[in-house]
Amino acid sequence: MLKTLTIKELYVPALAEGEGVGTAYEYFAKRLVLARWLKNKPKPVHVLIAGLPEKYGSSLDFLQLVQEFGAAVTIVDERPSALQKVQNSLAAAQKEGWLTAVSSQLVSTSHLADLSPIDETFDLCLGSEGLQRLEPDDRPDYVRHVRRLASRAALFAPNGDNMAHTNISGLAGVTLGEMQQLVGVQAKTGYIDMPPFPPGITRSEDQREQATSGTMEAIAMWGLGYYARLEHFLPTAVRRKQSHIVYALMEMGD
Repeated sequence: MLKTLTIKELYVPALAEGEGVGTAYEYFAKRLVLARWLKNKPKPVHVLIAGLPEKYGSSLDFLQLVQEFGAAVTIVDERPSALQKVQNSLAAAQKEGWLTAVSSQLVSTSHLADLSPIDETFDLCLGSEGLQRLEPDDRPDYVRHVRRLASRAALFAPNGDNMAHTNISGLAGVTLGEMQQLVGVQAKTGYIDMPPFPPGITRSEDQREQATSGTMEAIAMWGLGYYARLEHFLPTAVRRKQSHIVYALMEMGD
């Protein structure tokens, strides 16, 4: 169902968000999970993005999925700044020829855990780097609303067992055990996004731009793509401590 996109290709929307190779790698890792999960399932017609990232990027990778599906998309968040940021990031990506068929409906809510004002139904709900910014007592309400609104949902959050990542990123984390308690035993859960470089690396604007055209950068990103495919085969104990993300895939309509 999904196109095979390289990390180098995904670097373009990441750059439009003001991010770098680490974000492109994350997008690639998430696509591997979603491609396996959505294979042979009906294409979503209406997609909900239930909360934008707390800090890094604007989930343009999800908008790329929406474009590939040919779906309508609704984006909900409680922060006007985040809704403005996704509009700006989308406009920057469209200038580069990406996401030109995407037109999103933006919805502001008073609190991310309270999605009750939304009364539409969706074929797929996606959320990344949002669950962890909710208080623990609010997280079950968020998941309950997601289950109410969509027949399938994929949620991604910073891995709470990787203290190096959460400390440097400044984000709170959700452990896999906490995620499993929230989504239940029927959901598929796991670890992804374990790039072979330390978190917190920053690059200048010139270095980021060079990465879009440099031959050595292209070779490095090609190698990263193969490495990302091997993450799944690493021991669970390694992935628990080194992965940046925990995820849950929920099926409500089957």
